[in-house]
Amino acid sequence: MAQCDVGPAPSRWRPWLRLPMTPRRSTTSALVALHGAVLLFGIAGLFGPWLGWAPLWIVLGRTAIAATALGALRVVDPQERGTGAVAVDLALAGNGALLALHWVAFFAAIQAAGVAIGLLGYASFPLFTLLFERVLNGRRFTVADAWTATLVTLGLVLLTPSVHLADPAVQGVAWGLVSGATFALLAVRNRRWRETRSATDLAYGQNLWAAFMLAPIALAMGSLPDVDGRGVVLILALGLVCTALAHTLFIGSLDRISAHTASVVAALEPVYGIALAVLLQGERPGARTLAGGALIVGAALLATRRAAR
Repeated sequence: MAQCDVGPAPSRWRPWLRLPMTPRRSTTSALVALHGAVLLFGIAGLFGPWLGWAPLWIVLGRTAIAATALGALRVVDPQERGTGAVAVDLALAGNGALLALHWVAFFAAIQAAGVAIGLLGYASFPLFTLLFERVLNGRRFTVADAWTATLVTLGLVLLTPSVHLADPAVQGVAWGLVSGATFALLAVRNRRWRETRSATDLAYGQNLWAAFMLAPIALAMGSLPDVDGRGVVLILALGLVCTALAHTLFIGSLDRISAHTASVVAALEPVYGIALAVLLQGERPGARTLAGGALIVGAALLATRRAAR
C-alpha cells in the first residue's frame, strides 16, 4: 500500500475549503488539489508549441513570473508572513536547480517530438520516485507498488514508436526521461521539506532559485525570443496559472499524499495534455497511444484509490 499520512490536518487547507478538517476529508482535499495541479501541468505542455521560444527562455519567463506572484502572496497573506528569508536559503538552491532542469527538459521533449511523446516520456517518473524513495527514505516496496510501476512501464513502452536514436520521437522520450527523473527527485525532496515549510514558501523559493540560475545562461546564449502581445499573454498565463498556482497545489498535496502516490497520479498529465492537444491543436493519437494512455490512467486511478483509503 502507498503511504498516506494520517496525522492532524494542516491548517493551511482550512481557508481553501472553509470546512472542519478530518483526516479523511483532508486527504480528499489533498487529492482534489493534486488532480487540479496535474491538469494545469498538462495544459502547460501546450505552451511550448504556442510560444515557439527556446526551452530556456520559456522556463526563465515561467519561473520569474511565478516567483514574483508567489513573493507577492507571501507579503499579503498573513499565514505566509515571517516564513523566513527563503530568497537566500541555500538549502533550496538544489531544488531550484532540479526544477529548472526538469522544465527545460520538459519543453525540449515537446519541441523535439510533439506534445504526446514529450509528455509520455515524462510520465516515467513514478518509476524514478520508487527508486529515490527507497534510496533516500528507506521506503519498502510493496506488491501494489510493483503493479503500478509495471502498468506505467508498459504504457510507456506502448507509446514509444521506435528505438532509433535519430528518430525525433526517441529524442523526445529521452528528454522526457530526464524531465521525469528530475521531477521525481524534486517530489521526494519536497515531501521532506513540507514538515517545516508551507507550500507557497517552497514554490516561491524554488521558482526564484530556478529563475536566478537560468538568467545568466539565457543571457549568455545571446538571441532573445520574439516577444509580441500574444507572447506576453501566454507567458503570463503559463507563469501565474500553470506554474505559481499549480506548483503550490502540488506541493501542498504532499501533506497528505506520499511522493510515490503523487507521482503516479501525476501520470495523468500526459493524458490531460494529449486530450487538450486533440481539442486545441488537432493532434490525433493512434491505437498504441490510446492503449498506453489507458495503462497509465489505470495506474494513476489505482494509486488515488489507495491514497483515499
